[in-house]
Amino acid sequence: MKEAVVERPKEKVWTYEDYLRLTDDKRYELINGRLKEMPAPSFEHQVISRDLEFLLWGYVKESGIGQVIDAPFDVILSETVVVQPDIVFISSDNLKNVKDGRLFGPPDLVVEIVSPTSYVRDRYEKFALYEMYGVKEYWIVYPEMKVVEVWCLKGGKYVLHTVAVGSGEVESCVLKGFKVKLEEVMK
Repeated sequence: MKEAVVERPKEKVWTYEDYLRLTDDKRYELINGRLKEMPAPSFEHQVISRDLEFLLWGYVKESGIGQVIDAPFDVILSETVVVQPDIVFISSDNLKNVKDGRLFGPPDLVVEIVSPTSYVRDRYEKFALYEMYGVKEYWIVYPEMKVVEVWCLKGGKYVLHTVAVGSGEVESCVLKGFKVKLEEVMK
């Protein structure tokens, strides 16, 4: 006697076009064709984001080398990858890739502030995506541990450029001379 074979329905592969058709007011990212809802960030997250963006924007504005944008801002890395990093730096050379209020292609620098619900996404999924799509520099901020890591793309792979734990400072590899003391963004 033959057994019936029941196939599991395949999960829908979301595309950028599907993403654009969303009509609710929630925030989403599209990670390898999977739609992921993003909860509202915490107060602490927003304070760190504001302070870090303020320092970054001050440096970039004074240097006249590009733009700094905070979330929510769509970064379209492919037809099935749309992310909203907490902070992005787009160099003047890459501003041509901003169309219809979105960035098509990798920013030069990305900052993600990790929350308990975003740890796996920020540390592993987005790390791999940013590396694969050529984001030159990736800052990962861990507020609960008071840690900031700066990863720089070298030969297509991320290398830990600088890290600060509890205190100390981190330094950018893309923005020469830009340094941040942990005490300036984590109180």
